[in-house]
Amino acid sequence: MNRLELVRVEMDSILLNQENVNVRPEGYIHLYGVAQNCTMLAIKRGLDVEICTIIGLLHDIYTYKVGYVKEHALLGAIEAENLLRDLEFFTEAEIEIIKTAISHHSDKKTKHDKYSELLKDADLLQDSLYNTSFEIKHRKRLKKAYKNLGIKIKIKRVKEPKDADI
Repeated sequence: MNRLELVRVEMDSILLNQENVNVRPEGYIHLYGVAQNCTMLAIKRGLDVEICTIIGLLHDIYTYKVGYVKEHALLGAIEAENLLRDLEFFTEAEIEIIKTAISHHSDKKTKHDKYSELLKDADLLQDSLYNTSFEIKHRKRLKKAYKNLGIKIKIKRVKEPKDADI
């Protein structure tokens, strides 16, 4: 089995062990969607496709293993590092790239290294593709990511109705 498949098996196990069964489908859709976006952007940007796909698969590992917290990116980087070390198929340099990208992915306003930027864009793309009626934060970044893929798009502001709490 190759490294990417090993990581997929580990993430599938985490998702299947998620206590809240309603969160499982969301996890599969989100993690695999972000991973595919990472693959596509890696090809476009000339980055390591395997590493980028793994970054996408692991980026919310903490959220789906333990639960969402504001610091999920930093805690997820630690979880991902531990998983990759346990698999014993990754170099220190590869682990550092993956860990760094995951730790930065929630900070969409600050510019980081190219792998971190790729993950941020892939994450936003997935959110925008999942449900086009959701409010999109970081619209300029998202528009730039679409443009990088050769897609012209107008990203409209979506406002929730005032009676949405009912």
